[in-house]
Amino acid sequence: MKQSVVIIGAGLGGLFTGAILAKEGFQVTVLEKNATIGGGLQSFRRFGETFDTGMHVIGGMQKGGNIRRICNYLGVLGKMQILDVDDDCTDRLYFAEDHTFYTISKGKEGFIRSLAAYFPEEEEHLRQYVEAVFSITEKVDLFNLRPSEGYLNLFNNSETFLTAADEFIAQYVQNQRLRSVLAYMNPLYGGRAHQTPAYIHAIISTLYINGASRFIDGSHHFADLLATVIRENGGQVIPNDAVEWIEVNDSKLVEYVRTVSGKTYRADYYISAIHPCTMFRLMDEKALPKAYRNRLDSIPNAYSAFSLYIKLKENTFPYINHSEYYMTHYADIWQIDNTDKPWPLGFLFMTPPVSQQGAYSRKALVTAPMPFEMVRRYDAGSSKKRGPGYEQWKQEHTERLLTMIEEIHPGFRHCIEAVNSASPLTIRDFYGVKDGSISGFSKDCRNIALSQVPVVTKIKNLLLTGQNNNLHGFCGVPLTAINTCEALLGNNYIIHKINECKEE
Repeated sequence: MKQSVVIIGAGLGGLFTGAILAKEGFQVTVLEKNATIGGGLQSFRRFGETFDTGMHVIGGMQKGGNIRRICNYLGVLGKMQILDVDDDCTDRLYFAEDHTFYTISKGKEGFIRSLAAYFPEEEEHLRQYVEAVFSITEKVDLFNLRPSEGYLNLFNNSETFLTAADEFIAQYVQNQRLRSVLAYMNPLYGGRAHQTPAYIHAIISTLYINGASRFIDGSHHFADLLATVIRENGGQVIPNDAVEWIEVNDSKLVEYVRTVSGKTYRADYYISAIHPCTMFRLMDEKALPKAYRNRLDSIPNAYSAFSLYIKLKENTFPYINHSEYYMTHYADIWQIDNTDKPWPLGFLFMTPPVSQQGAYSRKALVTAPMPFEMVRRYDAGSSKKRGPGYEQWKQEHTERLLTMIEEIHPGFRHCIEAVNSASPLTIRDFYGVKDGSISGFSKDCRNIALSQVPVVTKIKNLLLTGQNNNLHGFCGVPLTAINTCEALLGNNYIIHKINECKEE
């Protein structure tokens, strides 16, 4: 008989874990609280357009890329709708401090060459820096889908691996402004000065130096592909029925989970793909050791974000096949969530592609990092009711962002047909994520053991998966899913299966 597993949460982690286990013969049931599956892959409709909520830019999909190889193993690669960004401009940066634009090109040589054009005296240092970045990621077996003795092997690597990312960059680059330019992807992984480990910076940088991609017509299509893998292998994905209780017996085993509809689900194994601190509220406080709960409760979360979803007037604004990053001051790149400075300190701007993308864009997305503290006063405990002044506050912050966009795209306001905004409260309530964190638990190289959350728990048949276990994002979460699945199937079992698959 098939072994069975119930997965709580149909986000990226729950769907990847469910798809892998279903493919390997498990009877999989995935339960999701929202009406739409996908977590950060979810899309929504506004003003007649489809907008992605989270996964705007993805890495690892280039030829030979790790996520591409996982998708090939799952049989979904040929069905994905993605568009690679331009090779000669994968990203464009703007620093308001000196009104300077920087264009980043694809590949090691392209990256070095494009930045050396602005900082010619640093060319050799740039080369050394890029080699050091790739050297770190080369040592991570799971990132390279190589068999290993354990996950990531963080503590078996050189001291550089756990150096603070800002200090790591400073080892190679002298120019202060170039140091900030090299850290421009901080908002993608919640980077903080003197805290974020170099290996996080290296993994994200490697992914995007190798080339980034975008989902065409919305990331929800990819969530549907993963759900299809589960269903075609005899499993089920059930939206709009949140788990409200996890029953743990005296033998420290999950006995069943109960949903808001009153249904109970029993299985051999249970996997939580939601934030661990959210999971704690679904079970008796004695189910897990108090020290374990306290430790996870004490881990700081990465900052949240304020987002704009903009419908553009027809044929008024060009489609831009790369991401754009706006930064206020060079020094602010390492304190993007500093509440002592005027918000925003930076943001991501992009135009998502649609089928048969033409010269003009139909929509634009803006994501600006924002600490949860900025919205705490409006938290009335319900997504249907906010504190007084909330809508006016949102409008004021929307106007700030639009004014800054005008600096890099004069006349942009005249291209806007409609704008929808979302705050950290929206993210918290929509995803069920503590403090609306967009990158899960924050990593601190000064206490790396604190933020390393194993996929196994003190409850024998309960595992964890998702962005709060070691790595986040479109690359990190699938890799963690492999780790979770191998806790059931055996170390390196899935890695061998992936490596056996030839790309069609």
